Amino acid sequence: MVELQIGQYIDMEYGGAARVVQELGSGGQGIVYLVEFNDMQYALKWYDIDKIKNPAAFRKNIETNINDGPPSKQFLWPKYLTKPLSTGGFGYLMDVRPKNFDSFVDILNTYKLDIDPLTGRAAKVPVQFKNLRAMVTAVINIVNAFRQLHRAGKSYQDLNDGGFFIDTATGEILVCDCDNIAPDFANFGIGGKPGYMAPEVVRGIEKPNVQTDKYSLAVVLFKLLFRGDPMEGDKVVKDICLTESAELRHYGKEAVFVYDPNDDSNRPVRGIHDNVIKFWKIYPEYIRQAFIHSFTTGIAEPNKRIIENEWQKLFVRLRSEIITCKCGRTNFSVQFTENADHTFRCPKCGSDTPSMGFTNLDYRVPLYFGCRFYACQTERGSDDFTAVTGELVENKLKAGMIGIKNLSQKTWRAKMPDGKFYPVGPGKGFPIWGGIVIDFGDDAKAYLNEANLADAPTSPNDPT
Repeated sequence: MVELQIGQYIDMEYGGAARVVQELGSGGQGIVYLVEFNDMQYALKWYDIDKIKNPAAFRKNIETNINDGPPSKQFLWPKYLTKPLSTGGFGYLMDVRPKNFDSFVDILNTYKLDIDPLTGRAAKVPVQFKNLRAMVTAVINIVNAFRQLHRAGKSYQDLNDGGFFIDTATGEILVCDCDNIAPDFANFGIGGKPGYMAPEVVRGIEKPNVQTDKYSLAVVLFKLLFRGDPMEGDKVVKDICLTESAELRHYGKEAVFVYDPNDDSNRPVRGIHDNVIKFWKIYPEYIRQAFIHSFTTGIAEPNKRIIENEWQKLFVRLRSEIITCKCGRTNFSVQFTENADHTFRCPKCGSDTPSMGFTNLDYRVPLYFGCRFYACQTERGSDDFTAVTGELVENKLKAGMIGIKNLSQKTWRAKMPDGKFYPVGPGKGFPIWGGIVIDFGDDAKAYLNEANLADAPTSPNDPT
């Protein structure tokens, strides 16, 4: 390939030129450079066209993607094409990754290498999520990004651990390497990365598409949550060297999930797959069942793979079931003891955390200082998992008194200890007590005790 020189100018397709500032990294298809264009900095992905099956068609697809625009703001989408050189070389500009985002690879490794520019020495810098909520939020955001992509009629085709950057403090994500994205069933020679490809792609009987994306997405989610390979167990590690034929067997023709309930031939090996063994016990049963389905039924029947909307519902529930106990213990509610009154007892300190039921949910949400409600929980028919509509806060005037603050744009109605319902406008709050019922409007309600629901108004205009 033709490598670019620092200071070199590269002509852009529709005028102007980008100046190469420095090399940022390299990969299987080419090199990424930092460039300046129109007084702004961008990342330039420059291709080794010898590694592209049909460079002209590949370039045309990038141009189409630029014209179509990104499916959401979570994609580091191509912005500008360069003019091709006489050698045929070309590239495109995209936004530079913000410094607060770490690569998915570094997150899986739990560290990144920081190179001292003076000595050239590398130091390991820990990379880990700030808390459990940030990690589950990242999972939700990854799922939603691919939901938006597939809604646009396109598939990623090469979904793997190199395709994401994540802000470990907030769970925000950026999808990179968007140049392989194409209309569903259109393919420009890319197959995918071993371990992430759907079995039918590994076997060579199908090209990447939306259905194979769904399998690869399940692999990404499993690796992020369980920190291991869903297909790497005893059967796989017995092969000292994973040759191409061995990969075809273990990830294609004879793929067996490590926790397949009907086939224990590929169970995780203690001492090698300790993370998977540990974390499999921590997550609730509905999460485990989703992955069992993905890697059993989903292997044999691609059309039955879990769709992104279903993943989103599962992980929104998982995020809502995180409990931060006053003793500092943070875990999913399934790791606490649920009492008959729907409180959750901490196995560390013995204190109880109450929970609230929602009429439009089939699970209860634990109530602890700082917990949040989202539009998808308080508004019937909404699937907005980002808009925070309520939060548990401490009363500013009475220390120790906990209440719920309305962070939505709607007026709620809350049942107070005198048995009457009062309006609670945006920004206002009300205390938690045993008989509380909240009417969010449109027949969406929340309650601590089911018995109190009988007295709830049927609409915001109910005179009760």
